[in-house]
Amino acid sequence: MKVDGKHFRSIWRERGGWSVGAIDQRRLPHEFIVAKLTSCEDAAVAIRDMLVRGAPLIGATAAYGMALAMREDSSDAGLKRAYDTLVVARPTAINLKWALDEMRTALAPVDPVERAEAAYARADEIVEQDVEINRGIAGNGLKLIEAIVAKKKPGETVNLLTHCNAGWLATVDWGTATAPIYLAHERGIKVHVWVDETRPRNQGASLTAWELGHHGVPHTVIPDNTGGHLMQHGMVDLAIVGTDRVAANGDVCNKIGTYLKALAAHDNGVPFYVALPSPTIDFAVDDGIRDIPIEQRSGAEVTDMTGRTADGRLETVRIVPEGSPVANYAFDVTPARLVTGLITERGVLKPDRASLAAAFPERIVAAAE
Repeated sequence: MKVDGKHFRSIWRERGGWSVGAIDQRRLPHEFIVAKLTSCEDAAVAIRDMLVRGAPLIGATAAYGMALAMREDSSDAGLKRAYDTLVVARPTAINLKWALDEMRTALAPVDPVERAEAAYARADEIVEQDVEINRGIAGNGLKLIEAIVAKKKPGETVNLLTHCNAGWLATVDWGTATAPIYLAHERGIKVHVWVDETRPRNQGASLTAWELGHHGVPHTVIPDNTGGHLMQHGMVDLAIVGTDRVAANGDVCNKIGTYLKALAAHDNGVPFYVALPSPTIDFAVDDGIRDIPIEQRSGAEVTDMTGRTADGRLETVRIVPEGSPVANYAFDVTPARLVTGLITERGVLKPDRASLAAAFPERIVAAAE
């Protein structure tokens, strides 16, 4: 997508080289900094410390991390060590393990002398595959927006609500939840996005608002607790969120607070869609509420906030009383019964086992291996 008219991806292999460039999302929206990854450990730290974040981007970064590792040690022991280092970097997003499994499967039969080259080639394929998947999501999701225009709001603005950041910064390009929005904007459809701030890391306020603004999409940042009020007053036509993992039964794991938005949407008759690339489907998990591990992150994300002061300095301040315990559950699970549909690269699906299995039978095979 575009930053002030110039095309960017969130991660890329340096032209003609072996190192990897990535936008340091910890510094947004106040500073646009490109980080350089030169080792497997760099990739693991980037994932763990959320220099990169978002399930598809985590997978792409892990793939490049394996390639960087093969440049250092392409032996069988080196392959295993790289896999083991990266797979524990973040526990919830299934794309991480998917990408590493893809890399290991591709590299295991390759002569160690040729593994580095093969690793970069496979990682590049995974990155390009993500872009194409998200283009597919864009086209299928666009039909939902066009239907609202045709049936309810010809010539009027379609108001969409999203949660967290499921934009191009969470993928390689286009995004998941934002992909249909960007495509609608480019097709000349009037859209406006209600952007949840998404505490505690504020990925909506700092990342989604940043990318929408730089791409020229009309939007308004709102506190997390505002969505229900907007829905009650008919100010939301469609809610679209992303996901870090979808269970076989259609349950959706996403940034904490998604479940509450789904409840509000259900109560007010607002369609609630989840945009997901197929690698996010985990057929090894039968019940999302019961079986998906929920990451608990540092309490500092809750107690502290960083922002720019009036004189331009970046400062971190504490907003919680000293000594008060905090809990920081990073994700929640929205049951399939609250999801209107799943926007995938192969169409808009019902959130149930049969529909997912029919559309993506290869994911069932992968889960069984």
